[in-house]
Amino acid sequence: MEKETFCKLLRDLVSTVPNPEPKSTGRPRLPRDDMLFSATYKVYSTVSGRRFQTDLRDAAARGFIAKAPHYNSVFNCVESEEITPILHRLLETTSLPLREVEQDFAADSTGFGTNTHFRYYSVRYKGERAEKAWVKTHAMVGVKTNVIAAAVIGHRDASDSRQFPALVEATAKNFTMREVSADKAYTSKENLALVVSKGAEPYMPMKTNAKPDKKAPAWNKLYHLFAYRQEEFAAHYHKRSNVEATFSMVKRVFGDSVRSKTPVAQVNEVLLKLICHNIRVLIHEMHELGVEPQFSSISV
Repeated sequence: MEKETFCKLLRDLVSTVPNPEPKSTGRPRLPRDDMLFSATYKVYSTVSGRRFQTDLRDAAARGFIAKAPHYNSVFNCVESEEITPILHRLLETTSLPLREVEQDFAADSTGFGTNTHFRYYSVRYKGERAEKAWVKTHAMVGVKTNVIAAAVIGHRDASDSRQFPALVEATAKNFTMREVSADKAYTSKENLALVVSKGAEPYMPMKTNAKPDKKAPAWNKLYHLFAYRQEEFAAHYHKRSNVEATFSMVKRVFGDSVRSKTPVAQVNEVLLKLICHNIRVLIHEMHELGVEPQFSSISV
């Protein structure tokens, strides 16, 4: 029953997005909520735009959308810069039904392959080389249900540590954070202090050249825990493996690459994958925990 439940939850989710004012002249716009439903459902289906037309006609017949749009219209929606902030809000909304469940979080990054390439000069091979590009995704994940509370889609070479504050701020806005675990790429005095300021305890391994610093209380506390109480530290840090499991869930179900060609569309397609993942998590928790998601009644 997952697919049917997915459509019902997705319809409720996109109903929270207001439609723009109709144009006074020219061809009328397609309803934004219908286009967001179609784009998300298309990513969920994992098939090509042409093969997906049958699913769209079926969704229209069942009343989820007013009319099945042409697949090119769905592609145009995914390529629009206007929907990127909307998708971030929808991703955030899909995590809210679990805010009473999740208190411990883990952060990490992963890449989704693309069909585009980038060129660079190689000193080793003394010439220009080309490699496939990827979309780097930074995420904050609840370790109990694997729901994605926040995500930042950045450049393929974006630093993990610099994306961490945005993930923490976005998560703390909706969740009561108790623990945050991450690998040593995120370990900095600023990041540790930020986590502590949100009322949570950071669990990040120290680098080999790390030293205690009395001027940085959060750093000093974690240093002594990591250096002298390894078993206690490991018991908390082990929760970080759940973020790896989450990325595996997304890629196994919805693919480890994106079909889109333009940078904006690639970012939006990754966000759509994450939204689809969160809805699947909610469907699981509806049976596991008795959660009853109603997005239209949630205030973000």
